[in-house]
Amino acid sequence: MNGIYVVIAEVSRAVSIPIGKRRKNYFKKGFYCYVGSALRGLEKRMARHCSKEKKLHWHIDYFLVIAKIRSLIYAKTTRKVECALSRILSRKLDSIRQFGCSDCTCKSHLFFAQDFDRLVKVVKNSYHLLDLQPIKYEGLPSSIRYINS
Repeated sequence: MNGIYVVIAEVSRAVSIPIGKRRKNYFKKGFYCYVGSALRGLEKRMARHCSKEKKLHWHIDYFLVIAKIRSLIYAKTTRKVECALSRILSRKLDSIRQFGCSDCTCKSHLFFAQDFDRLVKVVKNSYHLLDLQPIKYEGLPSSIRYINS
């Protein structure tokens, strides 16, 4: 399956951590959403993000060491719309500068909000602006809070 996805995760307390070889990043307590894509193997990519046992490779891998996934929302598509979704989210949410976008010209692929419900609503509406149908990922543990599709 091909598509794009948004990982919604919670940071329970403010913390600074190194992201890859970069300087330390400061993360406030609250909710974050990360935009990614997989034009092949979308299911494997989402399952990898949910796994605790993996080699730290992408920025999101380092972030998920300190954050707990609360929801994962994806859309099936063959279009390359990861950056378009990130640009829409950057107009509505605070961006974490230069996170997850080393292979494009976006300001960020990670965004912050204090409120979980507001963040989910913004993400769902952003999918709709791209004529995509958001779908909740069912591969997460049952303790995860899901959005209604």
